[in-house]
Amino acid sequence: MTSVYLMWLLFVIVYDLRQRRVPNWLVLAGAFSALATLALGVGPPGQDWPMALLGGAIGFGFLLVFYAFGLMGAGDVKFAGALGLWVGPWALMPIWAIGSLLGGLHAVLWLGLRRWPISQRASLMLFGPSQIPTDSTPTRVRFIPYAAYLALAAAIWMVWGRQSG
Repeated sequence: MTSVYLMWLLFVIVYDLRQRRVPNWLVLAGAFSALATLALGVGPPGQDWPMALLGGAIGFGFLLVFYAFGLMGAGDVKFAGALGLWVGPWALMPIWAIGSLLGGLHAVLWLGLRRWPISQRASLMLFGPSQIPTDSTPTRVRFIPYAAYLALAAAIWMVWGRQSG
């Protein structure tokens, strides 16, 4: 079932990088497939129902605070809940750390390009069609595809964990 998990992460990465949103159908597909792997007994090793549900609740609940303050999109929050179902509570902290570092690098690059603009084509490749940084860009733009960085971090964590185990 690792391939299902990685495929879901890939869809989230591509969709969030291109559209700057994670649609409900994609979040639900990940959540249902995580629950299906648990029901069939083919989920991640050491992952059982209580740990999966706790991971989902922690993933959703922790990021819900950021959403309440307008710092994060709802898709990111729902994705974190579905991700928690897959990885459980113990893997969420390193995944959040890696994802936040990647998102922070994105933010620094975005802010740098606001100050020293490069070609529009390069900005399109980095930030998508509606997120080209300019001085006229509103200050309240959600320009960091955080779910994509969480998904990338989860894939990195899964690969790294397999090699170190």
